[in-house]
Amino acid sequence: MAGFCFAACNNNTNKKAAQTASTEIAQKATTSLPDQTGNDVIFKDKDGKTVSLSSLKGKVVFINFWATWCPPCIQEMPTINELKGKYKGNDDIVFLMVDVDNKMEKSTAFMEKNKYDLPVYVPASNIPSEYLGSSIPTTVILDKSGDMIARIEGGRDYTSPEIIKVVNELVESN
Repeated sequence: MAGFCFAACNNNTNKKAAQTASTEIAQKATTSLPDQTGNDVIFKDKDGKTVSLSSLKGKVVFINFWATWCPPCIQEMPTINELKGKYKGNDDIVFLMVDVDNKMEKSTAFMEKNKYDLPVYVPASNIPSEYLGSSIPTTVILDKSGDMIARIEGGRDYTSPEIIKVVNELVESN
């Protein structure tokens, strides 16, 4: 992963990019989902329905924090759409495209205009800094136990063989 470009909106220093580079996507981190005791992370879709991360345990969760004005976000969107397409009909993985600006109409229109099959959400609770720091795009991948497998700042090609291999392994795991 170190060969990837670390472009991100609001990415303040190269030090932060270097820290991100040191976190290989295949390495399992020790961060788990917050407990259901009130610290859960919740998102809301365009119909007002909410989804909590704790309710998604048992599934691989791909969360992308983005905004319509962010060039690296827009650049990586086709590859996220293609990655999601590889798992069409597979209930073992969930994609959450979280508009950090809370502009549901604008972000939904963006997805429709570009013919992306990506579900848009907005935060309905606080987002822990372990998930979203100060840069977008930021992608978080959780395994079926709710453990954070990767936190990736900056734009990526989500159709790269390395990422597809890791996601496949997560989806196929018990």
